[in-house]
Amino acid sequence: PQTVKEVQRLAGRLVSLSRFIPRLAEKAGPIFTLLRKPKNFEWIAQCEEAFKSFKAFLTTLPILQRPDHKADLLLYLAVAKSAISAIIVQEHQRVQTPIYFISRVLQNTEKRYQMIEKMALALVTATWRLRPYF
Repeated sequence: PQTVKEVQRLAGRLVSLSRFIPRLAEKAGPIFTLLRKPKNFEWIAQCEEAFKSFKAFLTTLPILQRPDHKADLLLYLAVAKSAISAIIVQEHQRVQTPIYFISRVLQNTEKRYQMIEKMALALVTATWRLRPYF
C-alpha cells in the first residue's frame, strides 16, 4: 500500500477476515497503528513484514469446522501487550479443529492493565462476542 486509502482498504479486508485469522489484532498492530496517524503516513519495515506474513498465511488458512453440538467446545485465550485474542476449538479423534477466532487491539487505558485484568477482559470479550456458542 502506498497511500492511507490503500491501508484503510487493507485494514478493512483484514477485519472482514478476522474470523479466519488467529491473533489478528496482534499481528496487524503496525498496520492498524498507521490508521491512527494518517498525517504521518509512513509504510515502515514492520508494516511490510506484517503484510508479507498475511500474504503467506492466507495461502494456507486453517480450515474452520462447524461445531458439533454433541461435543465439548474448548476456549483458548491469548493476551499480549497490546491485543487480546480467543479461539474456540473442538476435539475430533484427538485433533483440535478451530471453530472461530476473535481478536482485538487494546485501547490506551487497557494497555496499562495488569496481566490478570487483561485475561479477565479477554474472557469477557470472548463470552460477549461468542455468546451464540455458549
